Amino acid sequence: MRSHLLNGLTAEHYRRSVTEGVERVAAKLATTDRPFTGVSVDALAPDIDAIDLDRPLGDTTAVLDELENVYLRDAVYFHHPRYLAHLNCPVVIPAVLGEAVLSAVNSSLDTWDQSAGGTLIERRLVDWTAARIGLGPAADGVFTSGGTQSNLQALLLAREEAKSRDLGRLRVFASEVSHFSVKKSAKLLGLGPDAVVVVPVDHDKRMQTVALARELERCAEDGLVPMAVVATAGTTDFGSIDPLPEIAGLCAQYGVWLHVDAAYGCGLLASLKYRYRIDGIERADSVTVDYHKSFFQPVSSSAVLVRDAATLRHATYHAEYLNPRRMVQERIPNQVDKSLQTTRRFDALKLWLTLRTMGADGIGQLFDEVCDLAREGWTLLAADPRYDVVVEPSLSTLVFRYVPAAVTDPAEIDRANLYARKALFASGDAVVAGTKVGGRHYLKFTLLNPETTTADIAAVLDLIAGHAEQYLGESLDRAS
Repeated sequence: MRSHLLNGLTAEHYRRSVTEGVERVAAKLATTDRPFTGVSVDALAPDIDAIDLDRPLGDTTAVLDELENVYLRDAVYFHHPRYLAHLNCPVVIPAVLGEAVLSAVNSSLDTWDQSAGGTLIERRLVDWTAARIGLGPAADGVFTSGGTQSNLQALLLAREEAKSRDLGRLRVFASEVSHFSVKKSAKLLGLGPDAVVVVPVDHDKRMQTVALARELERCAEDGLVPMAVVATAGTTDFGSIDPLPEIAGLCAQYGVWLHVDAAYGCGLLASLKYRYRIDGIERADSVTVDYHKSFFQPVSSSAVLVRDAATLRHATYHAEYLNPRRMVQERIPNQVDKSLQTTRRFDALKLWLTLRTMGADGIGQLFDEVCDLAREGWTLLAADPRYDVVVEPSLSTLVFRYVPAAVTDPAEIDRANLYARKALFASGDAVVAGTKVGGRHYLKFTLLNPETTTADIAAVLDLIAGHAEQYLGESLDRAS
């Protein structure tokens, strides 16, 4: 079995195995003509359940043949231009190369003696990102597994900086369309059930600053402690960007920690055209960025950045076997001192190779293309009498609803939209997402693929309408 261990003696075996796997994936990417096969859970689950994990195949080719049947054949392929659903981006080749390197070397980014240069590369990228945000010379941060973890750590720091022993008095303010991880984080941090104050949004799905000011004032009047305001730069459902300068002003006035969840909107940090849309982010106390959303990186690649590096001490614990206190005096850099995780992948390498190959402008150009595409898609939807579109895009998301001319019952229209999404997914011709707006079911395009065209959008809209009309026709037949 030692022949399967990666080392100097098995380097050639490693090369052959990985090459065969890469060739399989490359062939699949080259021949995939739709984002999904439409396979159902009931159809695929028996094949996987039938595999006896205690009887290995022993041969890489046989294993890859099996993998073709249980995964590669039916995977959802984000690179396809008609995958329009969630915040999943196609990935750039330099980042995939980075993934191959970091997996093989297998550095752990918790301590210097496990990563060496990896530690310094991650720190350099943290500094680069903080500079792009404009957080100032005292800024710092650390890579995380994703936006949920980044938001959790930011709110942990905010809780500690609030310096209140009575956790039940702490309040976090976030818009009604903010990410669910805000409420989840509050629960994990031991805050009370009423800790998260939901602030209404305007017509463009942006936090209403007048309402925020009112809630902050009420908090003070009630003798409660405003712990943090979470502003969103790119909401999951709408891509909307809260008015950051105004919110930052209110946070300064009331002495509240400002966290900006830019998991989605961080692509604007590299934008050549739309960077101004997140003006004010430089005034944040902490910022979440997800490179695996809008920097075209493989999952996972995220970070939390802070204005004041000293606040990261709230996540610091010392263990004699890992990062004893003497290492601080010896100026040995250990990333575990800043992280909620201990063992941690060298995900920063993917972004490093991307920047060194393409440059920030290359990333920004790709993100600008999808933002431009969303504007073109909104124009199509606004002119199409079959659809009701919710807001003009700030990033690359479109939320809309099929509205047939002959049907007025909102519940029936809901069912038609739900059916259309399900039928489209089952066909494999395209993948779209769904959400609720005002209690009603809507559909969603999240446009993160520069290869997607307005022709793709128009074709998918026709497919959706066709499925919805089929449902309504069948519904009418059943009723009669």
